Amino acid sequence: MNHPVKFKHIMVLTGEPSGDLHAGHLIKEIKKSEPNIYFSGIGGQHLEHQGVDLFYNIANLSAMGLTEVIMQFRQIKQAFDLFKKKLKSNTPDLLILVDYPGFNLKAAKFVKKHYKIKVLYYIAPKVWAWNKSRLKKIKKYVDHAALTLPFEERIYKKAKIQATYVGNPLLDDYPENISKPFLRRYGLSRKKHLVIGLMPGSRKTEIDNLLGIMIKAADKISTHLICQENQKVSFLISKANSIKHEHIEAVLKNSGVKHLFQIEKVPAKDIFVKSDLVVAASGTVTLEAALCCIPTIIIYKMSRITHHIAKRVVKIQYAGLANLIVNKEIMPELLQDDATAEKISNKAIYMLDNLIYFENQLQMVRKMLGKGGASSKTATIAMGML
Repeated sequence: MNHPVKFKHIMVLTGEPSGDLHAGHLIKEIKKSEPNIYFSGIGGQHLEHQGVDLFYNIANLSAMGLTEVIMQFRQIKQAFDLFKKKLKSNTPDLLILVDYPGFNLKAAKFVKKHYKIKVLYYIAPKVWAWNKSRLKKIKKYVDHAALTLPFEERIYKKAKIQATYVGNPLLDDYPENISKPFLRRYGLSRKKHLVIGLMPGSRKTEIDNLLGIMIKAADKISTHLICQENQKVSFLISKANSIKHEHIEAVLKNSGVKHLFQIEKVPAKDIFVKSDLVVAASGTVTLEAALCCIPTIIIYKMSRITHHIAKRVVKIQYAGLANLIVNKEIMPELLQDDATAEKISNKAIYMLDNLIYFENQLQMVRKMLGKGGASSKTATIAMGML
């Protein structure tokens, strides 16, 4: 697609499926106020759906952790080289960065060094977790940050960075009327045999590290419920678009208990609606679960090298966003060596006996996040900068 000369040009850079999703919503809101804008960038299916002229697809960029990023160095370099080329041949009027800080802060630095382009950062780097030195880079290379977590406001204000708390975009995707307490309040939830959602992540390394453990834990949970409580349970495995069906099937085939599981290629929301409990890889999906008030066990395992480095640099008490927001472990966390089938099954069995308590605890998250409209508010900021 060629850039219509008479149109303003916004370039959008994302690096992961969640960023692609939120960037898609943002572009949709921008188009409402000004339909005649040309969009280009790096993204996936959601940006494509909005008609963005993609010069690189994020399918090759979803890496997390030091060793994983090193393995994808060639793809990351290729994407950055294309970004520089596109800047030169078709300079945008505004650059919007969405999450993916390692790549996007480098992009912001390059832009500010070589061009006079305004830079908006949506879903800002998690400086509260680690690498606070990034605040200096954000202050130097970013014109405005649109913040999505309430406690970030204080950090950015202290650093004297132009920033606005726009609310969390997930509030619009997960309205209160799909939460478990809401459904029960209006008599819309029904008692059935138990369903547990397994959400092993959207990266191949996460599937390799976590799915086998989840399956073993599921087998233990099923055995306990049948033997001790005569209760049936089934398990839904969430399959991200970035993961091949055969990859999950191969892990299931070796488990010996394949009949307990159903692979679901559906949005996370559909898993939450069907499930009584979720076991999920640490990430944005756990905040989505919190907004639906689905009791959740957060698990994660990373490479030994990445974990060793993370212990030295990460300065937060919790891994889960819901826990960080309320400053309390309302979603149990079993990380690294604690992420065992035994510990997961024991925790799950306890939580299944206390579901309403955990559901009620999770209602605090929505109250702390405030109102929705993050995409609309960020679109207003973008148009002001444009």
